Amino acid sequence: MKEEEEQEPARRPGGRSARVRAAVHQAVISLVAERGYGHFTVGEVAARAGVADTSVYRRWGNLEALTTDVAISWLTAQSPIPDTGTLRGDLHTYATHVARDITGPDGLAVLRLVVSLSMGGQSGERARDDFLLERKRQMDTMLDRAGARGERTPEAMDVVDHILAPMYVRVLFGVSPFTPEYVDELVDRLLLRLPEEA
Repeated sequence: MKEEEEQEPARRPGGRSARVRAAVHQAVISLVAERGYGHFTVGEVAARAGVADTSVYRRWGNLEALTTDVAISWLTAQSPIPDTGTLRGDLHTYATHVARDITGPDGLAVLRLVVSLSMGGQSGERARDDFLLERKRQMDTMLDRAGARGERTPEAMDVVDHILAPMYVRVLFGVSPFTPEYVDELVDRLLLRLPEEA
């Protein structure tokens, strides 16, 4: 009975398991911001999060799996998919959210984490691919919805090339924050590239 009582909170959304996960994730982001990826251990993550390192190993297995989970989880929690009724409105709102997120307190650390993971061999490349796949899923949601409305749509990679990549590069090289006009211009340039309907 006692074992069941101890396990129950881990299954409840917002219970102890969710709090531990959030604390561990925030510890990773803080350590990446302070030291860079590869300059801290699971033990240091656990100490900062206030949990036992055995809890971290039991849940994630190793530091690479943990940091990959942090990057993907951060991304899925940010930049909600807008539904304004038009592709232009959706892209403007989405780009504004992305700009806000990546220039926020954790954004640069997460971008640096993804770049570092992508240079870490096959498992790192998988982490990078998972990150990009989640971004593509977000964009496909908007683009598919716009296509169903009969709007002309770009490819998902066009959104990456013309909206996300310029913002990511500026953040990584310290050229931010972005003005609303800059973000709007990125969206407008992409939409101007769309071929006219036959």
